[in-house]
Amino acid sequence: MEHGTIPVAGAILLSAVLHPRSLRAEDFAVLFGFDSAIRGLLLSVMPLVMIRAWEEETIVSGIYLGVGLVSLGAGLLVPWASRRVSRGRLACGACLLYALGMALLVAQNAWAATAALLLNTVATATLWVCLSAYVLDDIPREALGRAETKRLLYSAAAWTAGPVTGVMLLDWWYPAPFLMAALFAGLMFLTMRRLRLGGGKPVGAAGPQVLGYLLRFLHRPRLVAGWIFAMLRSAGWWVYIVYLPLFCLEEGLGRSIGGAAVSGTSLLLFATPWLLRLVQRFSVRGAVRGSFAWCALLFALGGLLSAPAPWASVACLVLASFGLVMLDVCGSLPFLMAVKPSERTEMAAVYSSFRDVSGIVTPAVGGLILLVAPLGAVFAATGLAMGAAWALAGTVHPRLGRPRPGPASSAAPG
Repeated sequence: MEHGTIPVAGAILLSAVLHPRSLRAEDFAVLFGFDSAIRGLLLSVMPLVMIRAWEEETIVSGIYLGVGLVSLGAGLLVPWASRRVSRGRLACGACLLYALGMALLVAQNAWAATAALLLNTVATATLWVCLSAYVLDDIPREALGRAETKRLLYSAAAWTAGPVTGVMLLDWWYPAPFLMAALFAGLMFLTMRRLRLGGGKPVGAAGPQVLGYLLRFLHRPRLVAGWIFAMLRSAGWWVYIVYLPLFCLEEGLGRSIGGAAVSGTSLLLFATPWLLRLVQRFSVRGAVRGSFAWCALLFALGGLLSAPAPWASVACLVLASFGLVMLDVCGSLPFLMAVKPSERTEMAAVYSSFRDVSGIVTPAVGGLILLVAPLGAVFAATGLAMGAAWALAGTVHPRLGRPRPGPASSAAPG
């Protein structure tokens, strides 16, 4: 089944480029798939490029922090920009930013590489806000779970093979991964033009002030809880992708163990249709709470076993990543299903900020922990955060995501 998924997804990608059609979940999954292909190729390549360019880890760390802050601000400003430029043009502009970033990377210059990192990060933030708003416009509330599953399925190959492929291409010929990423950006641009992405549905009374819609978000407990779920899920992946390989190196377990664990976990993305069935059986609240409880237990256990039994600690984190994949399927639904139609673009911008915030907060907290404790303490702290998310998930409505009872259950919600 898994081996047949890639050619089927590839055929759908090609058909989306060649034949325009009404917007459906598959169309958005294709666009997210192209974005994942670009970011998957660059995931392992960009740190290598930056280290080679600047030759100083503290400088590179500072650059990544600054770029993360700029990306956060850029994403929050997309609703303001969408009132002056159509959302479709913003999304196409993000593709062009990707292409410009790849051209700068080919130059093999430290400042050009830094500018490329900034352009790529802003492109990702802009694209995610625009596509998330389109999904909220065009996908019925009860179909959001299936839409998220298709997004993950179409991105599975990119996250499984992309990081390894990017490094192999970089070693073979320096411009190769950037030219391939530029090709994906071009295909994404062409797909958007074929799909005729417009300005999206009108946004209601939401004002243009960033502070205004942030305050509205903070006064909506369901949205705040949903955003926290997404941010902590992203932080869990941060710990797994960054700190697990470092732990393996520190404990002398081998350079390839951490990378193999990350790639192996990515294969689980091909199982997302079956994971969605579990969500539908146990409800969104049950799936979210169960996944956070699983992650909390295994991250905490991995931290406790890190000193006496490093291999057991690695095994615990690999098992914990299964819960992170499940959260990829269901963790965004509490937020997306609580968004009002009049606030789609603004709340899509708020939601998309979870990635930037986790990318800033996780290394900052991890660095503070490492000043006074070993790496295993980072795993234990992650377990505590996941436990807090489990408690918060108790506030999710027990019927969220289930069809409404009675004859009106088949009607799309207003």
